[in-house]
Amino acid sequence: MSYPLRWVNSYILREPDGYTIIDPGPHTPENEEEWEKAMHELGFSFRDVKNVVLTHHHPDHLGCAGWIQQQAGCKVWMSKRSFQEAERMWGATSTMNTDLPELFRRNGMPEAWTSQLEVHMNSFVPQITPRPDVAWIPEGQRFAMGGRGWLPVETAGHAPGHVSFYDEESRDILCGDAVLPQISPNVSLMPGSDPEPLQSFLQGLLKLKNLEVGTAYPGHRNPFQHFGERIEALLLHHEERLVKIEQLLDPAPATGFELCTALFSSKLGIHQMRFAMCETLAHTRELERRGRITAFEDNDGILYFKMT
Repeated sequence: MSYPLRWVNSYILREPDGYTIIDPGPHTPENEEEWEKAMHELGFSFRDVKNVVLTHHHPDHLGCAGWIQQQAGCKVWMSKRSFQEAERMWGATSTMNTDLPELFRRNGMPEAWTSQLEVHMNSFVPQITPRPDVAWIPEGQRFAMGGRGWLPVETAGHAPGHVSFYDEESRDILCGDAVLPQISPNVSLMPGSDPEPLQSFLQGLLKLKNLEVGTAYPGHRNPFQHFGERIEALLLHHEERLVKIEQLLDPAPATGFELCTALFSSKLGIHQMRFAMCETLAHTRELERRGRITAFEDNDGILYFKMT
């Protein structure tokens, strides 16, 4: 994958009668070759794959699920909320390609940026095609994978319906993108989705913090042991980001786009700019929820934020 993620981790668990794959990565010709190579090296084939399990709906995790299902005839599992988010993004009735540019325009993003969004969003469609037929990961009960009974832990913020899988006996957790060892998972305000994504993300971190984790297996970068410390660092990071936005607003009101470029720079490609803008708006929404800033419209209908 491109910087800063560089790669996505897929996990293969051996079953009594085959294999379970977790988060098979985006569907590209290169990744088809990678999977065929990996199966050959590990000594199994598509007919041995019994399940594909998805931590969440993002293309770099969901993408190859439908292609593997076509080859293997296996089940694909995800949370019901995660499936709803996939439909919101790419379903037949999705309006995201118009809703997202409108959200950004209203928050001050210039046309030079918003005009790139439709092509950018459509570029993900091949990475999730074909779409899999899915079964729901059951809520509140153990989920069998690799000869273990894993506790599904659903969180939100990075992705509504994100599921991590925790094994109490080994203290292993398959945490997807809920907690990453080096970079901060993106937290995005998206049209029609979670109205309070940063609050949801912080609440999810506190839920995960209660688990006694030995080794965490994330969606990106290497497995790590400092799970609790990493959660503390992420909680602190977002509080510091909220304070930084207040500092930026202290001299004068600003649009979401002005705050975004002050926080993340304007020298980004459209992919990173989309993440940066959605994350900025997630933070302004949280500051509004806490009563620390308020939003108002100018005569052109553009939103500005100011200190309360």
